[in-house]
Amino acid sequence: MAELVEQVRAFTEWVGAGRKLTQTGRLTLADAKVLVPLLKTGDVLEKTIGDHVYRTRSSEHLPDLMLVVECAKSARLVRKTGQRLVPVKKNQALLDDPQKLWLALFTGFDQVGEAFLHPGFGESLLRPEFADGSRAALTSLYDAEGAVDIGNVCATVWNVVSAPYVLDDLTELQLETLRITTDRDTKEVLDALQRLGAVTLRDKSAELTELGRSGMRRLLGEPEAGDPIYQVKITLLEIESLPVWRRVLVPAGIRLDRLHVVIQAAMGWDNYHLHNFVDGQTYYGEAEPELQYRDERKVRLDDLVKPGGRLLYNYDFGDSWDHEILVEEATVATADGRYPRCVAGQAACPPEDVGGTGGYARLIQILGDPGHPEHQDIVGWLGLDDPGRFDPARFSIEETNQRLAVRR
Repeated sequence: MAELVEQVRAFTEWVGAGRKLTQTGRLTLADAKVLVPLLKTGDVLEKTIGDHVYRTRSSEHLPDLMLVVECAKSARLVRKTGQRLVPVKKNQALLDDPQKLWLALFTGFDQVGEAFLHPGFGESLLRPEFADGSRAALTSLYDAEGAVDIGNVCATVWNVVSAPYVLDDLTELQLETLRITTDRDTKEVLDALQRLGAVTLRDKSAELTELGRSGMRRLLGEPEAGDPIYQVKITLLEIESLPVWRRVLVPAGIRLDRLHVVIQAAMGWDNYHLHNFVDGQTYYGEAEPELQYRDERKVRLDDLVKPGGRLLYNYDFGDSWDHEILVEEATVATADGRYPRCVAGQAACPPEDVGGTGGYARLIQILGDPGHPEHQDIVGWLGLDDPGRFDPARFSIEETNQRLAVRR
């Protein structure tokens, strides 16, 4: 059993019926002093530098212990309620099933957050973007054949976590410092994944273990032969003149956050805006408290819809692009099949920020009329040399499946 799995198991058993937390919701320092040797985390409680002894004053300064605690929370083995840490009784059976326990820890790793990252010098962009950054690191290893240079993994993570930010105003030194601290935290993530048994680190390279590859197949929703598959038709609503739709094969048990990525890639959107799913009564989306959505990472498609059923997906609350997700039929995965996979479709995806269905209809009208006073403005807005390069009727199944492969 992997080191981190055994530590989480022992920690959950130690929690027992519940443990008192500090007013800030942390483990008490007295409990931390018991857990560090009990779990063999390797955290240093007292550090001597010269004639001075520096003692840890809070459990939050023990990163290896914090990793164990956060992993137990992400797998829903324990939860915080008030000023107590208590077991989640319905999930305690995981402790007796090493394979299911490992999978719960692996699939919940992107929810662990920054608590275990060493404080070190300077903040990094991986901390606020932990879910996307850690997933990017794993995906880069999964897509490779064999070991990957850690520098390349760091570069991939940097590209992902820096994308939401405007960094043009930073000085060269500030940008370099931000990159160094982000690389440092990326290496901490890889080290944690090695403790979980998902990654092997050798000198300057990293590689997924067989267990890690198996976990990634589950995480990305790639089914095994014989697993249930849904054929779904994704239709962009209220575009009557030229209906835009895609027919896609997806795992029946795909999580809604993964289905969101599939819809974006299949339709041709750029994922610039917010989104949600609606099943008629409940909204599902990103786990942001102010949005009050049910967390889409914790809901599967087949939890909500069976063959013949429908789900609504809304993208860009300004332009308000409504999509109908119709489950046409259920089938099973084949040994040589690739999922998700687009098998049919029609028409091009509208451009981002065009102004919704009304704005799109107007854009098509203006593009088709070279004499329209706004024709050149629209051509320039689309970044086209030739207005004929945007064809509303164009659809390529090959390009759609390439996007699906890249955006996993």
